[in-house]
Amino acid sequence: MVDDVSPGSIGQGNPLEGAHLTVTSKSFTENLVLGAMIGIAFQAAGADVLDRTGIQGSIGSREAVRKGDADAMYEYTGTAWITYMGNSEPIVDPQAQWRAVHDADLKNGLTWLPPSRLDNTYALAMNQANHRKYGTNTLSDVATLSKSDPSAVTLCVEGEFANRADGLPGMEKAYGMNIAASRITQMDTGIIYTQAAKGSCTYGEVYTTDGRIRSMNLVVMDDDKDFFPNYNAAPVINSKALKKWPAIAGLLNPITKRLDNTVAQELNAKVDVAGEDPHQVALDWMKNQGFVK
Repeated sequence: MVDDVSPGSIGQGNPLEGAHLTVTSKSFTENLVLGAMIGIAFQAAGADVLDRTGIQGSIGSREAVRKGDADAMYEYTGTAWITYMGNSEPIVDPQAQWRAVHDADLKNGLTWLPPSRLDNTYALAMNQANHRKYGTNTLSDVATLSKSDPSAVTLCVEGEFANRADGLPGMEKAYGMNIAASRITQMDTGIIYTQAAKGSCTYGEVYTTDGRIRSMNLVVMDDDKDFFPNYNAAPVINSKALKKWPAIAGLLNPITKRLDNTVAQELNAKVDVAGEDPHQVALDWMKNQGFVK
């Protein structure tokens, strides 16, 4: 990374002077933006930073940090707990979920820094017209509607969501939904948002931090039984790198504290709706927040 940045509210005194650090991320918009934030923070603190953001799939970026090929990334608590650690039941309390993955990953040479309020989990969303028509606000409301007026409930979902235990099958079981297979259509993620916005399906499967929720004015159903896992974003650091450069925690904690779903939706929309570059979006936000100059 070769951004022209200097310390703002973080990085004073260049605590990473002399450090050669590699940042990584997964390849989807939000994680690209978050990975860039880490790299920009490291640069402001004096480090020489190698950019390895955008690794395909979840496991590749995690393995890079675990093996020491990279030093830092933002990861999601639910992904670690369920996908990497093989647990089937999520932990309802977000802080307890973070603590569980933090403690479990120490033996893997990974240290989780404190989590953000950004919770990129699954949800169902509908357009304003259908919201006025059916008046559902929670997944329990959707379950009730699926029984009282089965023809009213149509779903657009991804193939993965349709088959995951923490996706559609588990949601239907937890909420007692009765949705006929003929009323469920599988499609690519981007198409789901447009179809839900058009009302072609009553409810679309969305991610709670996706910028298209705001840009398309969709209404998100509340997960009132806390079925979906918490996917709070938190920095994950190679433990050896953190031991060598302990200032990393103090650099990233203030950034993480600012991150929530509203911020994520806004930044993600700049990329997915307005077509801006993820790295530039991260840099602009870091400057606007006063973290760097």
